[in-house]
Amino acid sequence: MEKGFTITYEYGDNLYVNPTNRCDFNCDFCLRHNQSSGGSIYTHNLWLKREPSREELLSSIESHDLSKYRQLVFVGFGEPTYRFDDICWVIDRMKEKGEQIFTRMDTNGTGSLINGRDITPEFAGRFDMVSVSLNTDTAEKYEALCHPQFPGAYEAMLDFTRRVRQFVPHVMMTVVDTISPEEIEACRKICEEDVGAEYRVRAYIKD
Repeated sequence: MEKGFTITYEYGDNLYVNPTNRCDFNCDFCLRHNQSSGGSIYTHNLWLKREPSREELLSSIESHDLSKYRQLVFVGFGEPTYRFDDICWVIDRMKEKGEQIFTRMDTNGTGSLINGRDITPEFAGRFDMVSVSLNTDTAEKYEALCHPQFPGAYEAMLDFTRRVRQFVPHVMMTVVDTISPEEIEACRKICEEDVGAEYRVRAYIKD
């Protein structure tokens, strides 16, 4: 399939940013497996022919009337923390210009592993919300479902989420409704009682 160069795209009331296609996971349920669609529900080809520069990220965001959107969401068709330093640069430039839009990142929670340092303090003052994919209730199931590249990814994800709560006003954890009701309940307890984050069960959309 021919790759494109969609950096930003609209979905619902939000503007989404597609900074990278790199990901350290290979989740069984991921839309990336449907490469012929280029992005499926988003109606855009999100497979990038190359990664945009930080300047291109900023330019694409600023080409939109941001007052139209409820949130600016960094996620795209990969794990956005591969571009964490560039994303922070973009947000800093926007704030220097007085931009007030609510800013969110959707992540698998392994950004500190990817970047080789604890990145959670750097979320402070930049992000209003972080959504972390919890996916399942044990490390063993997590390995089987998500196939992470880094050892200890499950505990690292939980640790990241606990830490980032110190720096971001709204932190959410999510699962996809393809897991069993028992797992969904076990994940709720992990999220709310152990980590202390908000909890959301997402509907699986395959087309």
